[in-house]
Amino acid sequence: MDRLYAEASLNRQELLVVLRHLNPETREQLRALAHRKRLGMYGTKVYLRGLIEFSNICKQNCLYCGLRSANRSLERYRLTPEEIADCCREGYELGYRTFVLQSGEDDWYTAERLVRLVSGIKRRFPDTAVTLSIGERDDETYARLFAAGADRFLLRHETASSRLYRALHPTMSFENRRDRLAALQRIGYQVGAGFMVGLPGQTPEDLAEDLLYLKRLDPDMVGIGPFLPHHATPLKDYPAGTLEATLDMIALTRLLLPAALLPATTAMGTAHPYGREMALQAGANVVMPNLSPLAVRPKYALYDNKICLGDESAQCRFCLERRIASVGLEVDMGRGDSLKSLSGAV
Repeated sequence: MDRLYAEASLNRQELLVVLRHLNPETREQLRALAHRKRLGMYGTKVYLRGLIEFSNICKQNCLYCGLRSANRSLERYRLTPEEIADCCREGYELGYRTFVLQSGEDDWYTAERLVRLVSGIKRRFPDTAVTLSIGERDDETYARLFAAGADRFLLRHETASSRLYRALHPTMSFENRRDRLAALQRIGYQVGAGFMVGLPGQTPEDLAEDLLYLKRLDPDMVGIGPFLPHHATPLKDYPAGTLEATLDMIALTRLLLPAALLPATTAMGTAHPYGREMALQAGANVVMPNLSPLAVRPKYALYDNKICLGDESAQCRFCLERRIASVGLEVDMGRGDSLKSLSGAV
């Protein structure tokens, strides 16, 4: 682990040695090294992003996801472009300078509608960054959205195991997912990947492959969270991924990708009341409070028991500010670009 801290690199066998020999003592050491690394790279700053979950309609049928197309019990919704703009206005007044627009794979939002949406936000709020998390689109759509002003794109690779990916994504392609990530990088986005920890059937070898894939991809952002079951999916009876294992993977990712932006995800806060704080102490440096209208938040149910569904946007921001301060860190409301992008690598 000391060599990983110094060199930001381990091979597959070395990663497996680390993963197989974690215990309370080595976990404490790993998280301390990751925390020291993030302090050295980003200081005490934690970047806040305003998250807008604008549609829970999805054409895909991923086995773990509550938004899956086969879930007939979910009440679907779609915010209009005007409603999304209102969320951005409220967020801007609260100090946010990055908006994360996230949805299921909803084809009503065509390239033309998305381009108008993004260009309108950038025209109205020129000092903000716009991040999209809308799934797989073709190269032309990605390029048009980038030209319209989209700065970043989040597309979790979900798992680097082709076996697991194919088992969990009956309507999607393992190869295409990787191809889409490569396309986003070619176009010039700050790109986010990421994966779940504790998926049914996941092995230490799979997790090592996730880390090696991320090292090769070298994304600007990595979202990591535990698998959390949803009652209306085929995986409803499987145990959730553990907080401990997820913190391990956040810490290892910080050491392998020192310049990456790592969110302390809502899923971490769902897994444990102080899960986000623990993630921040294990190398994470981004939090994404929800700016979606209160009426739709319960409907964006990727997993059961999601937190922060009833907090007003202002409450959510200031609650998180207190939580972040409680672990000796401070909120930064700026754009919070990745060090990789600021160095000119993107």
